[in-house]
Amino acid sequence: MNQEEQSKYLKADKELNNVYNQILKEYKTDTEFIKNLKIAQRIWIQFRDAEMKLKYPDREQGYYGSIHPMCLSIYLTELTEERTKKLKMWLLGIEEEDDCN
Repeated sequence: MNQEEQSKYLKADKELNNVYNQILKEYKTDTEFIKNLKIAQRIWIQFRDAEMKLKYPDREQGYYGSIHPMCLSIYLTELTEERTKKLKMWLLGIEEEDDCN
């Protein structure tokens, strides 16, 4: 189970990186956007790591049991998929009626 969930996370992380790189390529001439995207992504990684610590604070070894690696992978996958969905907006566009985006 631990390996299966780790595999799911690695797949989600790969998709996130692919989307991120596609955005970099598609918007390469918009240097201000690229600069801000890179800043936002670095901050998102810090946020992701802080969320993991919030959900699973450092404890003595064995505190969370043998399924802890699985639980970490599940939450990492969830956070990564949420971020990928947000980033995909830059590739797929927005709905016409959503004027604020």
